[in-house]
Amino acid sequence: MLFGRPMNVPGGLMSIKSINQGGTWLNEGSADVKLLKEACARTTNVSDVPLATRVSGEIPIYDGDAIRHASGLEDSSPQRIRAYQQEWADVLLSGAGAVVIENGIDDLELLDSVTDAFYKIIKREAQADSGADHFAPAGSNTRIWNGHEKLCVEAPELFARYNANAVMAQICRAWLGPGYQITAQANIVHPGGQAQHCHRDYHMGFQTTERLYEYPAHVHAMSPMLTLQGAIAHSDMPKESGPTKLLPFSQTFLPGYLATARQDCVDLFESAYKQLPLKKGDMLFFSPALMHAAGDNKTSDVDRFANLVQVGSAYGRTMELLDKARMSIAVYPELQKLQGTEGWTDAMTRYVIEATAEGYAFPANMELEPPTSGLAPPSQQNLLSQSLREGDSPETFRDKVLAQQALKRSH
Repeated sequence: MLFGRPMNVPGGLMSIKSINQGGTWLNEGSADVKLLKEACARTTNVSDVPLATRVSGEIPIYDGDAIRHASGLEDSSPQRIRAYQQEWADVLLSGAGAVVIENGIDDLELLDSVTDAFYKIIKREAQADSGADHFAPAGSNTRIWNGHEKLCVEAPELFARYNANAVMAQICRAWLGPGYQITAQANIVHPGGQAQHCHRDYHMGFQTTERLYEYPAHVHAMSPMLTLQGAIAHSDMPKESGPTKLLPFSQTFLPGYLATARQDCVDLFESAYKQLPLKKGDMLFFSPALMHAAGDNKTSDVDRFANLVQVGSAYGRTMELLDKARMSIAVYPELQKLQGTEGWTDAMTRYVIEATAEGYAFPANMELEPPTSGLAPPSQQNLLSQSLREGDSPETFRDKVLAQQALKRSH
């Protein structure tokens, strides 16, 4: 099943109409919250997740020790880990949309050492005033952007031991296959930290509603398969500390990226979400299309510490490497000239911009490129369009492009 509809449609391939009954494009009427409610009214059948130790809040719970055993750290077979991977893929695609793996990290001394290394980074960045979190009120949490690379450079031996983790590797492969790319942000929600708004995640969860309408329905269906979301608990997370609120099965609702902007969707989420406590070393993984939100930290003494991971598909890249800054600088003066010629239209300018400049703001250094609107910084295409509108000289545009390009670095 994909988004509530059978995959074995005639011809062996899923048609656009079988994904979206309204046609190729979504519209304002697509995000019918009644349909979302129906999609989320399902329950998890324990017979569908036989390798789970139990089901809680419709979310299957797995045992890290059993997964390590199945991964071949002891006598095992490839078929055993494949069974886990098949089960996880089914859950993420058309089941509850999330899995919890208890004891995903069994070496708590190692985990504490990694936590200490993160705190050292936090202290240094606080002194440099570079550790802001653009997605939460000031003071409510502390975030390390690009924590994956920073940990590697800060403490490479700890990094190696921390990432020599069969559980993490096997579920990444289950959803994305080989060649995946890990990014991570260590995140601490302090006592009194406020809950997030119900949302979906990267990629399409970072687009404005207006932009989402421009993507055909099959891209809405495809986008969640490019990323795996996860959280590694670096501290115990009792419910009162606000572990992630999840709406099981909501990833199967195709127009969900549009629905999260609606108040009736938020109301449904708040009335039906599930929230599972986690222990230090536990792991939570979920589809980026699953509606979720960090909860309120209602404690007076618990810093809820999670390493948030976004694992990307190897296929989220073009075949050739292009220097699009160089291309934009080269074409800019010619575009300026063409805009003033007879028969040249604004649409033609837009087509050239789309063929030349980088249209996606990510990957980005979120410390150096905070979002100016929405959740994403300006793209190279945004900059090119703005400079043309404002009549910047080629030299001024070149300086702007190179300045923007200089921010595309991890440190």
